[in-house]
Amino acid sequence: MTKERRHHPMMPAEHAERIRRWHENAYRAMTEEGAAELTFSYLGRTIVVPPGVQPITGMSHPLGEAVLAEVRAGDRVLDMGTGSGVNAVLAASRAAEVLAVDINPRAVEAARRNAERNGVHVEVRLSDVFSAVEGTFDLIVFDPPFRWFAPRDLFEAATTDEDYRAMTAFFRGVRDHLAPGGRMLVFFGTSGDLAYLKSLARVAGFQAQVVAHQDLEKDGWRVDYYTFLMKVSGAGGELD
Repeated sequence: MTKERRHHPMMPAEHAERIRRWHENAYRAMTEEGAAELTFSYLGRTIVVPPGVQPITGMSHPLGEAVLAEVRAGDRVLDMGTGSGVNAVLAASRAAEVLAVDINPRAVEAARRNAERNGVHVEVRLSDVFSAVEGTFDLIVFDPPFRWFAPRDLFEAATTDEDYRAMTAFFRGVRDHLAPGGRMLVFFGTSGDLAYLKSLARVAGFQAQVVAHQDLEKDGWRVDYYTFLMKVSGAGGELD
């Protein structure tokens, strides 16, 4: 018996079905690309991505560049869902302290090695959202899985989050881990349920501004990618 999907996308049904088809094609391509170790030269860093870990893509720059622009000296930074550790490595070039977490053990090991490779200190832990995270942070970086489907393996869990369980848990718990005056950088796109992410952020009391935007056209379909800078709003706030 097929498990009933609980998340009902905040979009027309035909758009949701198109995302599902698009994801299947993207997953096959990523599975082929991710079957071998890959080395990337990215924003002045060398990042090695082993099999089973999400590769850097052409859409990674809008978040990576925002991290470099936003991190301040003295910041305590949390990189949630670190993957290969690329954003943690970028943050560690300026921050006082960086904690990177991921649910995938292969990603945790890759992030450790990439921090060492680039000569920066990053503490890396295996964590299901905040399960292994203590304390508060001045900046939290979050690149959540875009799709709401059930992942077939930990590799696919980098792009799919069944019923948006992890993303929902993140927004419900993040205020407990954000220092006074803290900021978040959140990356998301229209190949996911962007309206749902905006709803979660609004309910959690965040206002946001778009600090980076890039679009991609594939198979006759335009997908928009956004990096949001989010801060706690005293009046609720609106997302752009």
